[in-house]
Amino acid sequence: MSHMTYPEAAVIGLIQGVTELFPVSSLGHSVLLPALVGGSWAKDLDAAAPSSPYLAFVVGLHVATAIGMLFYFWRDWLRIIGAFFTSLRYRVIENSDQRLAWMIILATIPVGLVGLVADHETRVLFARPELAAVFLIINGIILFCAERFRRPASLQADADVERERELADSLPARVGAAPTARVGAAHASGQRAMRQKEVSVAIRADERLATMSYKQAVGIGTVQILALLAGISRDGVAMVAGMFGGLAREDAARFAFLLATPVILAAGLLELPKLTGPLGHGIHGQILVGSVLAGLGAYLSVRFLVKFFQTRTLTPMAIYCVIFGLFSAIMLTV
Repeated sequence: MSHMTYPEAAVIGLIQGVTELFPVSSLGHSVLLPALVGGSWAKDLDAAAPSSPYLAFVVGLHVATAIGMLFYFWRDWLRIIGAFFTSLRYRVIENSDQRLAWMIILATIPVGLVGLVADHETRVLFARPELAAVFLIINGIILFCAERFRRPASLQADADVERERELADSLPARVGAAPTARVGAAHASGQRAMRQKEVSVAIRADERLATMSYKQAVGIGTVQILALLAGISRDGVAMVAGMFGGLAREDAARFAFLLATPVILAAGLLELPKLTGPLGHGIHGQILVGSVLAGLGAYLSVRFLVKFFQTRTLTPMAIYCVIFGLFSAIMLTV
């Protein structure tokens, strides 16, 4: 059994947590980076090797990544889960939270079934650096085409969301300067106001998402299956599918993040028994270090990306994927 050092675990953990949310494929980076570094990294971190714990380690990091995402979206998940149980209790779907809860459940079923049947085998089969480089290039092309050939409905949705945000920002603010002795209280009040605004924005976004059809939601969830291929981003293809269906870019990103949370949490939990068994012998400390950094990376990434996609496009990520994919393919070939 190959070994895994603490520096290797730390670097891969941080990269996995960050790239899981960025539409650049966390699995693709986890496969390519060790191969490009070479030496002991290529030996220790070989996802395709049957005796290596590396693939289980990478997938197991999903638990920490999901926890980081849950920490950011905890208010939203409390609201959505509460709406789900209310819907079950009264056997009704009468508001946007209840409808969104069922959308997430239905959209998770296809990728969940495929994951149970073929997740490990598919990941091992396609977790080769050369293939990961090719799929990363394809991922970049998908992201670029999604922006280049945006549907009018999606562009209009962007404009509507921006108009709604400008209207909310133009509402009169509370006036009156706080005395010097009350600066701290005023600052705390400002923070509460900011949090309340974020909650309000999230609720309004979920109301827009709830106007989708269940068929559209399931379609967006189904494309996540492509993420079993190292180099194809789960969030990236889900965002592209959402935009193709007419969602605003930031709403497509939010739905992709919400969909990814239960999927990656379940995938990680399925791998934990392997890591606590013989396959994880001698690397429990490395697993802990990698998990902490993965969770931190995921939290910081989602916090950044929620703001980023309000005004920015997928194009920078598309260019990055193509360049890094081409660079990797050339280096691995040479």
